[in-house]
Amino acid sequence: MSKTAIKSYSLAEMKDKYIGKKGTKDRDQYEYELRMDILGRMIKTARQERKLTQEQLGELVGVQKAQISKLESSANSATIDTVLKVFKALKADIHFNVTIEKQYLQLV
Repeated sequence: MSKTAIKSYSLAEMKDKYIGKKGTKDRDQYEYELRMDILGRMIKTARQERKLTQEQLGELVGVQKAQISKLESSANSATIDTVLKVFKALKADIHFNVTIEKQYLQLV
């Protein structure tokens, strides 16, 4: 009785196969949504660490509780200005990294 080797795949290979290769519309959309989800989770985690409710954070930022809720669940509709105000209200630093044609830029 011989054992059949099981082929394993990396996460990158699975994404290439089922979502699309890097640079394709579907893959770019997936990566964007993933980053926005992570950003929302970071906001929620920072808010909870500061022991603030969504309503309290909204008051500090000047927006309604519903906007904080939307931001935490998916930051897709947030403007950069709103995101910066939220992190400022949370007394949290935010850094942006930009790569342009393999040249790395960091905005602090």
